[in-house]
Amino acid sequence: MGLQHMRIGQVAELTGLSLRTIRYYEELGLVIPSSRSSGGFRLYTETDVARLRLVKRMKPLDFSLDEMKDVLGVLDALEDTEPTGPPHADLLERLVMYREAADVRVIALRDKLAVAEEFAADLRREVRRRKRLASQHQ
Repeated sequence: MGLQHMRIGQVAELTGLSLRTIRYYEELGLVIPSSRSSGGFRLYTETDVARLRLVKRMKPLDFSLDEMKDVLGVLDALEDTEPTGPPHADLLERLVMYREAADVRVIALRDKLAVAEEFAADLRREVRRRKRLASQHQ
């Protein structure tokens, strides 16, 4: 069974990324279409879609484009190296560093979310209070 190829529009639907963003990520080398159709259309595989989804998950954690490229490069290199030996250990160490950075950033996002939820709750209470006051004066 051969690989199923998808055009960029289908990939955009699957990933929630815009066509422009996918093309931009291609320009940066974050993802490269697996092939092109005879008409020159970009064709992607599930592996390419998974790669784009990974990039999308890094974005809210404020990973820079260079960091995203490095994470993807580390993951690619880990696929291509033997699980024993110095190259693999060095790559794994870099991946652990990114995992730790992601963990720290997730905690920071949770803290920001808690503050935002408090603010939204304050606004809901204020709206209820104002509506009660308005209904009492009618």
